[in-house]
Amino acid sequence: MFDGTTKGGARLRRAVLLVVIAAFALAACAGDDPTNLGRVVGGDVPQNSLNPAGPIAEKVDSLFWLVFWIATVIFVLVSVVLLFGVLRFRERKGKERQVRQLHGNTKLEIAWTIVPAVILAVVTVPTLSVLFDIRTAPTPEDNALEIEVIGHQWWWEFRYPEYGFTTANEMHIPIDRPVYLTLTSVDVIHSFWVPRLAGKRDAVPGRETHILLEADETGTYLGQCAEFCGLAHADMRQRVFAQTPGEFEAWVQAQLQPATLPTEGAALAGWETFQVQCSSCHAIAGTSANAQLAPNLTHFASRTAFAGATLDNTQDHLRQWLRDPSSLKPMTPERNDLAAGRVLGMPDLGLTEPQIEELIAFLETLE
Repeated sequence: MFDGTTKGGARLRRAVLLVVIAAFALAACAGDDPTNLGRVVGGDVPQNSLNPAGPIAEKVDSLFWLVFWIATVIFVLVSVVLLFGVLRFRERKGKERQVRQLHGNTKLEIAWTIVPAVILAVVTVPTLSVLFDIRTAPTPEDNALEIEVIGHQWWWEFRYPEYGFTTANEMHIPIDRPVYLTLTSVDVIHSFWVPRLAGKRDAVPGRETHILLEADETGTYLGQCAEFCGLAHADMRQRVFAQTPGEFEAWVQAQLQPATLPTEGAALAGWETFQVQCSSCHAIAGTSANAQLAPNLTHFASRTAFAGATLDNTQDHLRQWLRDPSSLKPMTPERNDLAAGRVLGMPDLGLTEPQIEELIAFLETLE
């Protein structure tokens, strides 16, 4: 066996240290985009906050680099002084350590009090400035788009008061226009975060918080809840689609249209099943289904994803979801309390295979 007094023991310690350092370094590496969205802006790291795509995110990024370089300089200086002290005053064979004590050195004590205070001031002033900038309400001249964001366990509701419609998990915004978000929650604390467009902001039950975001270029920007909020916290995501003003207005006009109900075939049978099994939680504008406990499905077929923006909107995913929702997303539907307005997941409805196919046919008509 090796011990600390042998050359072999020293080599073992160095090897263990290198493995630990490598583990930490690799843990910080980002992999490919698991959603495989070719349209996502930002390459293989779509949630890279160090690659800002709008003026609000650029302010956050600039603040990060300011603090980073200040911290780096301090780290280097402290490390150099520490290494100098360790090497210069280390114990040597046949020599006593000679260390000059500096107790009561007034000038030194004043210096190491003032210097940190100055450094903190340099960091504090721009930090507060950025915080005020990203949370201050825009002026009428800014022509900001206002969106109400409501956090649920575990999905996001987006209301567009200017236009009067509601959608879920996917937010559409025009480029080069400020977007003013008003956030709240119906259950626990959530945190709205789209890294490439803005910083984080908590959605708190019974309170309203605000944050600005803006996109410079078209594309899809991915985000997620950044505050642990329960079992399916990791599956509470969102997609922000930044579009040209013309594309955004076209999307708005489509969202304003009520659902067109099927009149025959499997889709009609699916609508009948929906009224019995799903209408107590989901709403579809222009129909008798008007509950607001779960995502609004008026234009479900036009969305790219569902289940908290974790599953691509495909027939296969819908089929699996309708068979056993909790197998794809951890939830606790047994704790649902519809009377109290609390829904903690979609239950297994016990649908037959024909009913599942009919529901899929109906959902595909909701464009």
